[in-house]
Amino acid sequence: MTHSVCVFCSSSDSIDPRYLELARDFGSHFGPRGWTLVSGGGSVSMMGELARSVRASGGHTVGVIPQALLDLEVADLGADELVVTHDMRQRKGVMDERSDAFVALPGGIGTLEELMEAWTSRSLAMHDKPVVVLDPWGDYSLLRQQVNVWVERGFVSAASLERVHWVVDPAQVLTTLEAVLTSP
Repeated sequence: MTHSVCVFCSSSDSIDPRYLELARDFGSHFGPRGWTLVSGGGSVSMMGELARSVRASGGHTVGVIPQALLDLEVADLGADELVVTHDMRQRKGVMDERSDAFVALPGGIGTLEELMEAWTSRSLAMHDKPVVVLDPWGDYSLLRQQVNVWVERGFVSAASLERVHWVVDPAQVLTTLEAVLTSP
């Protein structure tokens, strides 16, 4: 069965090269499964490496980018499909509509915001799509600690913790998604 996976990740060029390798490794798993990548449509940093790797593995890519970023010439013009939106809010709506699952790789505040929206919406039963975080080096460890504090203080339900899967290996992400997406 073909699935579309929305991936949030860094678009910064100031990161350690290991993150680019992580994006390439993760992307190489899409083609053999016949899966589609839905991304923010950027050609730089992890976002660009991921999309190129997905295509190199035989996978399909859908980039969703706001006009303002297209104007900055950072769009993934090699995308199989490039959707141009008016703004970031419309971008997220299109990415959500086109995806069966959400995956967050390491990234900055934009990645964090996208992850938190997908996780929150899942916790509120606004969608039933799996949310997976690929975190091999503990980039999200402080976030996890903070969410645990919120659970302890009653701001977040303990059930919300079960609405996201935390993994450390790219292959583990795909195994997790396959298990969740193919279960009845």
